[in-house]
Amino acid sequence: MEFEKQKKIITEDGREFYGYGFGADVNKVCELVFNTSMVGYQEILSDPSYTYQAVVMTYPLIGNYGMADGDYECATPTIGAFVVREYNDEPSNFRSRETLSQVMKRYDIPGICGVDTRKITRSIRDFGSCRVLITDADTPLEEGIKIIKKTGIPTDAVSKVSPKNIVKAPSENPKYHVVAIDCGMKQNIVRSLNKRGCDITRVPYNTTAEEILALSPDGIFISNGPGDPADVPETIETVKNIIGKKPLFGICLGHQIISLAYGGETYKLKFGHRGGNHPVRNLETGKIEITSQNHSYAVKPETLEGKDLKVTHMNILDNTVEGAKCEKDMVFCVQYHPESAPGPQDSAYLFDRFIEMMEVNKDA
Repeated sequence: MEFEKQKKIITEDGREFYGYGFGADVNKVCELVFNTSMVGYQEILSDPSYTYQAVVMTYPLIGNYGMADGDYECATPTIGAFVVREYNDEPSNFRSRETLSQVMKRYDIPGICGVDTRKITRSIRDFGSCRVLITDADTPLEEGIKIIKKTGIPTDAVSKVSPKNIVKAPSENPKYHVVAIDCGMKQNIVRSLNKRGCDITRVPYNTTAEEILALSPDGIFISNGPGDPADVPETIETVKNIIGKKPLFGICLGHQIISLAYGGETYKLKFGHRGGNHPVRNLETGKIEITSQNHSYAVKPETLEGKDLKVTHMNILDNTVEGAKCEKDMVFCVQYHPESAPGPQDSAYLFDRFIEMMEVNKDA
């Protein structure tokens, strides 16, 4: 692929990074974050949790195995942009049906390559995530900063990716009925529950507790999703009214929502956790799980003290809360992604725990 059009990244504090464009030829303001995964760029592109974010890939070569029909995490990608060191537009993979650039053009997602991704990543680690403009190389710096400042910070990320109506995801061998509050649910979570005999009914993020319970679920799942959990008070209120009535399992944003429903508080991390190889200690067993993560916010552990929700997992790198549970209410949740498509299987037992809880509750 010949790169003809020069592009650049302008940060809100006035730094510039020059490179070449691929994907959609559009200007866009995004939050700049980085991901440390060595594989899985298709899953990252199509993960709804990256809505409005420009993702810097720390692995240097992206695009080399193309895009396969069966590897999408959602039907319509909503990521803000891709920032990569080297982009390959001639993939070598018998499963590939399109190039990464072709898919990005279709969904209006800009990309920039040829930039120093190590320098950008160090900048994010030193100064934190920031807002940036991806634009043409000849855009004046002052104009770019003005565009960033006058572009509002979106608070509608979950409503953007949550389904507008109920969506069914049946299992081939149904044993349980799970209602999933879909805040941007990854397809591999659906697969993980389906293969364990769960028929899934995906409902919008603002569905009420009464509407959910009327569907007669054996268990309720709260999905991952983008943005600040405080932006979805409707979901938090729904969870408050469900607690103790059915087995409840939450992942990522779902973990944060459950924590808020119990009276906890969340805060924004300096640069978030994105990628694989995050070591997490299971406080109940002492075992270390190598996890895959994608989030900007975390739960303040001190705000759960004295609450019914007890911390069960902690991140070894920065002591952030990675899991919690309340046995009497049949509730548990984790900040990381046990289903993650790129990554190990250390945490798959969490889906089995959810199945066991539903089985015990049915017998009761």
